[in-house]
Amino acid sequence: MATVHRSSGFIALPARALWDVLVDLERLPRWQPFVTQAPLRDPVGLGARLDWVPDLRGAWVHRRFAAPAVVTEFAPERALALTQDEPAGTTVLRWTLRPAEGGTVVEQSVRSDGASGPLFDRMVARRFAADADTSLARLSMLAGPPRAADPLHVVIAGGTGALGRRVAADLVRRGHAVTILTRSIRADLPYPQVTWDGRTVGAWAAVLDGPNTAVINLAGKLVDCRPTAANIAALTASRVDATRALVEAARGKDVRRWVQASTTAIWSDAGERWCTEDTPLPEPGLPQMTGVARPWEEAARDAGAAHRTILRTSIVLDTDSPAMAKMVGVTKAFLGGSLGDGRQWFSWIHRDDWLAVVRAGLGIEPGVDLPDGVVVAAAPNPVRNADLMRALRRHLHRPPAPPTPAPLLALGAIGMRSDPALGLTGRHATSTVLPAAGFAFAHPTLDGALDDLLG
Repeated sequence: MATVHRSSGFIALPARALWDVLVDLERLPRWQPFVTQAPLRDPVGLGARLDWVPDLRGAWVHRRFAAPAVVTEFAPERALALTQDEPAGTTVLRWTLRPAEGGTVVEQSVRSDGASGPLFDRMVARRFAADADTSLARLSMLAGPPRAADPLHVVIAGGTGALGRRVAADLVRRGHAVTILTRSIRADLPYPQVTWDGRTVGAWAAVLDGPNTAVINLAGKLVDCRPTAANIAALTASRVDATRALVEAARGKDVRRWVQASTTAIWSDAGERWCTEDTPLPEPGLPQMTGVARPWEEAARDAGAAHRTILRTSIVLDTDSPAMAKMVGVTKAFLGGSLGDGRQWFSWIHRDDWLAVVRAGLGIEPGVDLPDGVVVAAAPNPVRNADLMRALRRHLHRPPAPPTPAPLLALGAIGMRSDPALGLTGRHATSTVLPAAGFAFAHPTLDGALDDLLG
């Protein structure tokens, strides 16, 4: 059975500019970091051979014994494919270019087939497909770079996480400049990075100088941990301290837009209460949910920006996110039954829709006029946990699985150093602000979102 990894992204450049870089195959290592060398044996065209070398331990074996990859599709400004014969299988790398308003949609797919397909999927395909958004951003920088009509300089705190990397790549491909605030420089990111400690104002604050500056604040410790007093304090501090430092650094500066991360978990376990932007917060709420998110939002209250959006984000469905990776992993392991009674609500949003909501908060999403204040970043069709797990099993071709009783989940969470409340609580959260502002979801239903992400 073939395994295919697909990803796509909009780039604000014409297809010809992108094609010129794509077909210059010896430049492949400059925008695809999994490839270390790519010498051509023949002039580029149908049938041309390429001795590409992957960034793998033991790559010398590939260099010494692997057959060359062959160009098996060559349609100028439309499609390019490379086929690598493997022992008892093949790996196919394919890119397509589709004109879109203001630029081009680039799709990349990596397909492993044959008896050795599962092995080469793990060794090659997954590595090649990893962080494809950033690879496409590198491609855009080589081909252009793109430049928006009124470009923003967006400072992203928390820009090295899964969502931060997504939004940074998306903005660069659309012609905006980004700077990442990070505790340590990441060599695998092609954007300017400035170090900070996430607590105090320092020399890093200079990144907020200059015109057309915007802030996206995603900084914060991952929430999947035991709900101990020490962990809750660390979750809160990592968010509140970083936000306060950003607010102080921006004081007196001309910041145009501020997109502040928050979470729909601010409503804790909402039961059958349906939550929108105007729904009051619970008192006191769960300490690891409301107790963390409320002070996080309050810390951004004095953010000195012309426009400010508080983005209460639901679970983002993204193949690179820890949350979805865990759900897919347990389902593939034939453990994809419902959690507890399975009636808890699951609010979610496809990664592409989340990116579009962020762009709306930055004032750069065409046709969307988002007001300041709280915005719920969640698709219009939440589902029950039982329906979520049923959909995952269907898309991953797994049979029905027994539910996991709440006491068993709580016991397992101890060994996994996790919080059982993440799976046993839920909330029906949707937005009234987004549709009123003219926002249309590309993926309004769970089945459609999973079909796009999982095939």
